Amino acid sequence: MFSRTIDLIGPDNLHIIQDMHVLVVGLGGVGSFAVEALARSGVRHFILVDKDDVDESNLNRQLLALHSTIGQSKVELMKKRILDIQQDAEVITYHCFYDYDTKDDIFHHRIDAVCDCIDTITYKIDLIKEAHTRKIPVISVLGTGNKLDPTKLEVTTLNQTTYCPIARVLRKKLSMIAGDIPVIYSKEQNEKYHHEKRSPASMVFVPSSAGILAASLLIRHMIQNTFSLGGMK
Repeated sequence: MFSRTIDLIGPDNLHIIQDMHVLVVGLGGVGSFAVEALARSGVRHFILVDKDDVDESNLNRQLLALHSTIGQSKVELMKKRILDIQQDAEVITYHCFYDYDTKDDIFHHRIDAVCDCIDTITYKIDLIKEAHTRKIPVISVLGTGNKLDPTKLEVTTLNQTTYCPIARVLRKKLSMIAGDIPVIYSKEQNEKYHHEKRSPASMVFVPSSAGILAASLLIRHMIQNTFSLGGMK
């Protein structure tokens, strides 16, 4: 199944990808597409963390959300999907939140890279800190709500971000390591074209693009060996 992949990156790099153990936290509009791209790129070892079940409100933007999957666990749906792509994959699932009570169990596993796709700021900060302390490369996706234009997504380190309110909080809380943390964020100004008081609003374009971009970065930096202590060289 990977003949086209090998034609692009070669067999040795495919073996690097296949040996990777990747932790993905959050399987919503960003994380579901990130995992899909990783699985189709050859990653065979996953640790997936998400407390949520599919809700009807997810149908407009999340890969796992179908009328037939409403009410089902996102981590178990994602596991089933991965195994339908790669039958010999190893998928460990945590149907729970990443928090102070669960993180030790999650990080007990071998983890070669972390893809942070969670929204809760407190635990996003903790996840980044934990990965950095353990010298595990981490890519963090920041806010994708209230945005329509995926071409405004940018890749940089946390200390170089602008515009994004989530980035502002993270820069303050992670100031000592902000230069080491690669992030994906949008420079599109937060705007809602319909002013009903419900936030954050979202469509499929930006979250899915951010997830695929995160997977691409993770793969490219691994095979090019450009990760350094949770950041990028």
